[in-house]
Amino acid sequence: MWLLLRMTFWLGVVLVLLPNVGSESVPKSKIDATEALLAAKDIVTDIQHTCERQPAACVVGSQTIVTLGQRAQAGAQILYAFLSEQFGSAGRRSRQIEATAPMSPRTPLQGTLRPSDLAPPWRGPQPIDEHNARGSNE
Repeated sequence: MWLLLRMTFWLGVVLVLLPNVGSESVPKSKIDATEALLAAKDIVTDIQHTCERQPAACVVGSQTIVTLGQRAQAGAQILYAFLSEQFGSAGRRSRQIEATAPMSPRTPLQGTLRPSDLAPPWRGPQPIDEHNARGSNE
């Protein structure tokens, strides 16, 4: 239920902040921004106590949100399957081929390293320790 309320609130904020594109002029409002914020605060406080006043409405609201979540999840799965078919067909086919091929027992691979793999990593010149260099000359 809170998700639905938050989403409605932010959608309302976005709609209020969008510029007026229509030809009709919007009448000037005599409500100050601080008054609007105080009213919004009062509304949020009232909404927070709705479940105490009307528990049946909260039960129905939570069930509705669960149902919407399940539908959204099913829609996302359908969308994912569709996009996988459209854009990931080559990768999907290779995974299907790998999945259908019989698995053979793995044997350790030997002799698969290249000479560049066997070479030691490059190390820059080492700094000279002047204290030890002086002590050995004296």
